[in-house]
Amino acid sequence: MDTSTQNLVLQLQNGSLDALGALYDRFNQMVYRTALGITGDAEAASDLLQEVFLRMHRFADRIDPDRPLEPWLYRVTANLSCTWVKRQRWLRPIEDIAEWLVKDHKSSPAQIAESNETWGEIEQAIAALPLAQRTVIVMHYVNNLSLKEIAEILDVPVGTIKSRLYYGRRELKKQMRSQEGVLPNVGYEFT
Repeated sequence: MDTSTQNLVLQLQNGSLDALGALYDRFNQMVYRTALGITGDAEAASDLLQEVFLRMHRFADRIDPDRPLEPWLYRVTANLSCTWVKRQRWLRPIEDIAEWLVKDHKSSPAQIAESNETWGEIEQAIAALPLAQRTVIVMHYVNNLSLKEIAEILDVPVGTIKSRLYYGRRELKKQMRSQEGVLPNVGYEFT
């Protein structure tokens, strides 16, 4: 854990709400993006974001300040998100993920519209994945975590993560191929 995060955790353990606010400012996007990717629901992701930081406050004494905080946050977020999904009888498509992914880029309105359409189809495919595969896909591709990091966070062997990623990608490709126009044929022009 970097020293500034470590100091904030120590302050939090001593009851500092300012430290909790600073940790929230530092890590809220990571937590929200993970929850949104797993749940597919912007409102639920916002609620889970708050719940993760409430738990951080409530269980601050259980956080080891000598270890990185991110794996703890990912684990709590993934667990809460998976619990939320299991409670749902149906899944809605991932809301607003296309806007979130596109907003960091300077694009023309036509490019944004095309990206939104494509991401709408991708988010439906992700939402259709089994929960274990969806969690690994989101952690790997949205949060850019390594397989080893995901394995440590989820407390499963790296081989299991590789398997979930492989089958998740395979299922996504299968679903995307079945949707007309999502994966366009690429042709090369020779001059």
